Amino acid sequence: MKIEPIVLEGRFVRLEPLQESHHAALCEVGLDPELWHWIPYRATTADEMRLYIRTALDAQAVGTTLPFATVERSTGHVVGSTRYMNIDGPNRRVEIGATWIAKPWQRTAINTEAKYLMLRHAFETLGCIRVELKTDALNQKSRDAILRIGAKEEGTLRQHMITYTGRLRDSVYFSILDSEWPKVKADLEARVTA
Repeated sequence: MKIEPIVLEGRFVRLEPLQESHHAALCEVGLDPELWHWIPYRATTADEMRLYIRTALDAQAVGTTLPFATVERSTGHVVGSTRYMNIDGPNRRVEIGATWIAKPWQRTAINTEAKYLMLRHAFETLGCIRVELKTDALNQKSRDAILRIGAKEEGTLRQHMITYTGRLRDSVYFSILDSEWPKVKADLEARVTA
């Protein structure tokens, strides 16, 4: 399973390899503290966003993540970020996470299509047998969204993370298996083209 930077493009969204040059665009849309409420870390200042990018790129250099800038195709605006993370080549699995979308683009086709593109690449190009997603147990909107894309809830890891506020976060894990991908794919394609 060879994971390397790639552009994934659909009708509404382009996922392009995250670079330092995305800093200004990510700051323009992503410093809203509300975006980071459920994420264990935050990027509410230009320096924190620089650290967010640097941390992602450092993890990419050692092969544990592949981060993307999320770009609205029709305008070329950077509207958020997402990544493959916790990459486990020997076991042919990845996690899709660290996803955030700026408010004006939430509840649009952007996130659904981004997940579709990442899942399709994971299963059909990388040969994954499992894709994982997780969220804060208190984030019901995220839990519902993950279920809507076709993932199955697996369970809760208690006191899984310490957030930037010091709160002990329980994380709910979800997955999609390669055997489930054909149905999930068909359902997502129907939603994105509707």
